[in-house]
Amino acid sequence: FLEYPVNIDMVSGFRTRKENQEVVAGLAAGKVDIVIGTHRLLQADVEFSRLGMLVVDEEHRFGVRDKERIKQLRKLVDVLTLSATPIPRTLEMSLTGIRDLSVIETPPLDRQAIRTYVTRSEDAVIREAILNEVRRGGQAFFVHNRVQSIERMAERIRALVPEVRVVVGHGQMREHALEKVMMSFMEREFDVLCCTAIIESGLDIPNANTILIDRADTFGLAQLYQLRGRVGRSPARAYAYLLVPGEQILSKDARLRLQVLKELDDLGGGFRIAAHDLEIRGAGNLLGKQQSGRVTAVGFELYAQMMEEAVRELRGEPVEVEIEPEIQLGIPAYIPDSYVDDVNQRLLWYKRLAALRRPEDRAVLADELRDRYGPIPSIVDRLLEVMDLRRRLKALGIVEARVHAGQLALRFHESSSLSAEALVTLVEQRPSERSLRPDGTLSSAISSKEELLSEAAEVLEGLEALVPQGEPSPEGTPASKV
Repeated sequence: FLEYPVNIDMVSGFRTRKENQEVVAGLAAGKVDIVIGTHRLLQADVEFSRLGMLVVDEEHRFGVRDKERIKQLRKLVDVLTLSATPIPRTLEMSLTGIRDLSVIETPPLDRQAIRTYVTRSEDAVIREAILNEVRRGGQAFFVHNRVQSIERMAERIRALVPEVRVVVGHGQMREHALEKVMMSFMEREFDVLCCTAIIESGLDIPNANTILIDRADTFGLAQLYQLRGRVGRSPARAYAYLLVPGEQILSKDARLRLQVLKELDDLGGGFRIAAHDLEIRGAGNLLGKQQSGRVTAVGFELYAQMMEEAVRELRGEPVEVEIEPEIQLGIPAYIPDSYVDDVNQRLLWYKRLAALRRPEDRAVLADELRDRYGPIPSIVDRLLEVMDLRRRLKALGIVEARVHAGQLALRFHESSSLSAEALVTLVEQRPSERSLRPDGTLSSAISSKEELLSEAAEVLEGLEALVPQGEPSPEGTPASKV
C-alpha cells in the first residue's frame, strides 16, 4: 500500500507497552486504517472506529471464545479466515453452506512433497536424520513439546551428534532472548533448533528441510500437518520424522492420525487432512464452545445432510425432499458371494447401485462388473433392473412399490409432480388392468413374476410421459397433490 493513503500499524508482544497503547488509541480515533496484530487485538480495551473487514490468519490457533469476541466487535464485519488445516467446526460450517469456502490447491513453483516417516524414537534414527541434513548444507528442527525437559533433550542431541551446533527455543523464554535465538538460527549460526511447538506457524526458513517431532502421537492431526509444513519451503527435498515410543502404547486415534499424515504427504493436502480430522474428531457444536466431537451420535453423513437442509431452510431456499422408495416385488435380486466374494466390495457395489442418477449409469456399472468379475449372473442382472426401477421411482416421486395378489401398487409422495388428473388419464388407457384408489395409490395388474420387471417398467414409462414439461424430475417441489 506504499502508493495509497493508508496508515498501517501493528501490535504484538515484541513491541513496548507504550507503543501498543499508542496503536490502540489510533484505532479508536480512526487514525489507523489497517492494523496487524496477535490475540492482543481481541482484548476488551481495543475499540475500532469503523471496523469493516477482518482477516484471521492461521484460524486453527483461535478458540471459539476468540471468534465470538470478533463477532461482538461489530455486527456487520466481513470475515476472511485463512488456514491450511481448518478446525473441524469451521470446516463443517463451510461444507454445509454456513460459510463460503475457497481452496487454493496450486503449490508454489518448484516445491516438492515432504517425505514422511513414522518411526521409533531411537538414537540411530535421530543421528542419521540430522547428519544427512547437515551434510547437504541444511538445518533441522527437533520438536520436543515439554519445556521442563527440553534442555535435557538438547543435551541428548549434542551427545548423539557432537558435530552439529544445537540451540534451544521455547515460549517461556523472554521475548528478546527468543527473538535472538530465532534470528541466529535463520542466519545459520546453528544447525539444529530444539524447540517446542512454538514454530507451528508463521515461520519460513527455506534452509531448514528436516524436522523430527518427538512423541508425535501426542499431537493433533492439524498440528502435525502445520509442524511438517515448517520444512519443504524451498526446491530441496524435505523430510519429516514422526518419532513414537512404540506402536503398542499408541491409542487407536493416534495410530489413525499418524497413518493419515504418512499417506497424505503430497502437496496441497491440507484440505484432505482437515477432512480426515473432521471425520476422526467430529464437528463440535455450532452454538457452543466445542470445536470438535459429538457428531458420532448420529453419523457424519446424516449430520451433514440435516445441517445442509437447516441452512437452506433458514436462507429461504427450497428444500428438496429426498425420496427413498420402498420396493417389495417378491423376486430375488442381489449380488451372490460366488460372484463377488469380498463382503466390503459387495457393500460398495450396493452403495453405487443405490446412487444411480441417470439412465446411462446402469450400463456403465454393468460394464465395470463384467470387466472385473466376468459374465453377469441373471440374479445380478435382475438387481441392476430393480435399481434402475428405483431411480425412476425416485424421479416420479413414488415412495412405495409393492406387489401383492397379482397387483403392482405404487404410492406417491405428496410432492410428486404428477396430478390426480394425469393418473386418471393413465388408468383410462387400460381400465381393465389399472385402478386408482381413493388414497392416490395406483394399481396395475401383473401377468406373471417372470414379466414383473418389464411390466413395471411399462407402467413407469407411461407415468414418465405424463410428467409436465419443465417440472424437476427427482424430488421436485410440490405441484398438484395426488
